[in-house]
Amino acid sequence: MDYFRAWLIAFVFTQLVEIPIYVTALQVSVLAAFGASAITHPLLCFVYLPHAHLPHVTYACQLVVGEAIVYLIETAYFAVLFRRRRAWLWSAVANVASFATGMLSRRLFGMP
Repeated sequence: MDYFRAWLIAFVFTQLVEIPIYVTALQVSVLAAFGASAITHPLLCFVYLPHAHLPHVTYACQLVVGEAIVYLIETAYFAVLFRRRRAWLWSAVANVASFATGMLSRRLFGMP
């Protein structure tokens, strides 16, 4: 499977997990919830990860740093644009949920 197709599957998977969390917890529209990962997921997969080749740093560590950056961007997105006070909490919940279910799915089914 090529990189773009793999990314697209992971992106859809991420949206399926995160949108319901943001819509329910932060009371934002589906479009607003979609926007968070629509901004950060391509940045993580096409900008950060391909260029984060640090010597003596494992891929797992680079991924954790990337996910932390995603968390900060999504928190700011909801806190600033939509004035959601608990954006920090629900961004953490949504990102942990999508990361964990994505890793579980990869382990069980080989994707996303």
